[in-house]
Amino acid sequence: MEPSRGTVLVTGSSGFIGRRLVSALADEGFRVRAMVRRPEASVPEGVETAVADLLEPPSLDAALAGVDTAFYLVHSLAAGRAGFERRDRRAALNFTAAADRAGVRRAIYLGGLGETGSGLSEHLASRREVADILRSGRLSTTVLRAAIIIGAGGASYEIIKALVDRLPVMITPRWVSTRCQPIAVGDVIRYLVGCLVEERTAGGVFDIGGPEILSYRDMMERFARLRGRRLWIVPVPLLTPKLSSYWVGLVTPVKPSISMPLIEGLRNEVVCRDNRLRDLLPFPLTPFDEALRRALDDERTGAQSA
Repeated sequence: MEPSRGTVLVTGSSGFIGRRLVSALADEGFRVRAMVRRPEASVPEGVETAVADLLEPPSLDAALAGVDTAFYLVHSLAAGRAGFERRDRRAALNFTAAADRAGVRRAIYLGGLGETGSGLSEHLASRREVADILRSGRLSTTVLRAAIIIGAGGASYEIIKALVDRLPVMITPRWVSTRCQPIAVGDVIRYLVGCLVEERTAGGVFDIGGPEILSYRDMMERFARLRGRRLWIVPVPLLTPKLSSYWVGLVTPVKPSISMPLIEGLRNEVVCRDNRLRDLLPFPLTPFDEALRRALDDERTGAQSA
């Protein structure tokens, strides 16, 4: 791949997607700047760091100076559920204003599938608002919308894994039948890097998903088979996603501030509505079971592969 004409900034560089993306970009020869909130944050050799906080506007000008394209991978759920929409809104507004001042040419944002229509969960509605704010700036913003991302350390993967490992019998609400299009984390990274290279993606909004459409029940049952476990799932119509989010929060290692909004959003179907990006960035997609195997292998080896 041809390196971009200027510096590539990665916000959220220490997160589940960010740390993989920083490594992938560095491996491809891009000039990478990782935005971090702590100066002691670890980054790959040759990667520049910029200490900044999206909620602190004065810190952003230096971080964005000389940047051609910025990846926006930030969300505020990890800081606590209360007020996360307000924090996400402020962060996006601060970033867009600073990017416009710095003359940033492009932004690439990873959002979520299911962000259309009414009746959205708080989490998905906030993700859609962030995309709208980024697209309101002068920079050309590419939006990728993904469903569940399968990879070691990812919140959705860790929730599914914990449920399968710790609850051999599950009494669940109707969301177990909601359709989803899970995607391997390595495929997400390939799409992100590909969008940086492929200028025809600039300004576009694209759905990304894996090669299979599955229900959440399908995913848990297939994970259980892969783990050599028996799993019984009993759907109960009266158990709402909100109520089920409480026991999920107790069972899984994922912070409740993250797990509960994700579970409440499972009522929204998350399936690709168009596949235009497949024509621009064609590559073989990773099957669901193989994505699970890679995630489990990464856990065993301590790797963070893309």
